[in-house]
Amino acid sequence: MREVTAMASQDESGDGGTGPDGGLRNFGATVRAFRKRAALTQEQLAERVRYSVQYVGSVEQGRRHPSVTFVDRAEEALDAFGVLRIAARELTRRRGLASWFRAWAEHEEEAVTLNTYESRSVPGLLQTEPYARALVRAVLPPPTTEEAEARIVARLDRQKLLSRTPYTVFSFILEEGVIERQTGGPVVTRQLIDHLLECTALPNVDLQMMPRVSQQHVGLGGPFCLLETNDHEWVGYSEGQQSGRVIYDPKDVSVLHQRYAKLRIQALNPADSVGLLMRMRGDL
Repeated sequence: MREVTAMASQDESGDGGTGPDGGLRNFGATVRAFRKRAALTQEQLAERVRYSVQYVGSVEQGRRHPSVTFVDRAEEALDAFGVLRIAARELTRRRGLASWFRAWAEHEEEAVTLNTYESRSVPGLLQTEPYARALVRAVLPPPTTEEAEARIVARLDRQKLLSRTPYTVFSFILEEGVIERQTGGPVVTRQLIDHLLECTALPNVDLQMMPRVSQQHVGLGGPFCLLETNDHEWVGYSEGQQSGRVIYDPKDVSVLHQRYAKLRIQALNPADSVGLLMRMRGDL
């Protein structure tokens, strides 16, 4: 069985400390290459971007995440053809994803079908920015402002998959209690429900709600995802406290398929799910 397991913090629930990695080193090497192309020393670049030499050195060595201001100034000072801004956006997107989640995020990029059952919080692909911020604020230990913004940017960036063509076919099954919790408060929850209702209108998205009272429920083992790749192979994903796992073994993937198929029967159908969401919004 091939698995991807790592220690970090959760993507969907708001956790995400990922620390320096190869992405930072690659970005630093790119800055260094453009600096040398411009025949500048670190001292000269520091003067032009109005940052300390120590700051420039730390960025080039991959020990410090560059600020937006640094990237903009370095882009102009080095005449980098937009490369630094593009690299910084990718760096920020990846930095906001838990290290264990990155392998699954890469699979998402290539998916033709994606099925998600969630019982803890609304999946990142369906979150509004205020809801995502509420989740991030609830994380312990609290992230720095920079870390929190990276997580928000990464999460919202992933949502482009919902409207990308050719369409990926999405199926989501959410527990009613996820909405009833009112994470972020009533205003945030109303906005979230409105957004979910908008998503149900997309031609490639099915959303089903699992009612709070359900005498038979095959999802009690926890949330999970399944996706079909471009090569029409299926892989699964599950995560818990401080861990995540991409599942490739056909037997394990088959078990998840069986459970998801049963969950689709046990959950409300899409039309009734919309009705439930509208009633829940009216009660707020």
